[in-house]
Amino acid sequence: MALNTTVYEKFRNAFEQKCCRLIIEAYQTSLTEQIIQLDWNENDISSELHRHIKENSLRLNWKVSTNVEADIPKDTPKVKGFSDKFPRIDFRLTSFISTYEYEYFFEAKNLKQNDSALKRRYIDTGINNFVSKKYENGNLIGYLLEGKTNETIGGINRLLEKDKRNTEVLILKNYKLLKSYYESDHSDIGTLKHLIFDFTTISN
Repeated sequence: MALNTTVYEKFRNAFEQKCCRLIIEAYQTSLTEQIIQLDWNENDISSELHRHIKENSLRLNWKVSTNVEADIPKDTPKVKGFSDKFPRIDFRLTSFISTYEYEYFFEAKNLKQNDSALKRRYIDTGINNFVSKKYENGNLIGYLLEGKTNETIGGINRLLEKDKRNTEVLILKNYKLLKSYYESDHSDIGTLKHLIFDFTTISN
């Protein structure tokens, strides 16, 4: 029997919360382990977070699968660019309820307070890819590698305002799992969520 719309939405929303918890816990574990380096590429950081998601016992309890496209051998030296030798790593989490497959996606971008090019890229290949529906059913993650979160988000917002997209700026919201959580509103897709993972406390 097919799930009705209300039940489907309930499961979908619950699945989204599980995915967010898994990736936030992966981030928190990475801060404790301090393996991630501030000169790493996005895929390097994503690779490390993927490992923590895969090892989280909650993932198995919730029957969530993640598409780690290539397991990173443990003896691989983890220096800048190490993940580029493997197939591209994306955050795609899935689960089956009845005959429905639920999917949730995370698109990650490196950010630095004083790097306008990275902030522009966050908009052009991050926000815009969700607004255009190239990416659906997911949210953005900003890997902050330098500077302060509020100043960096302020810079992104100034670029959006420069583009006459004042109604789409990122606004800080309360979220029990993460202090640096933002939302932006877009006429075509509604609310887009932004998780900012601050790695600046990790020393090289």
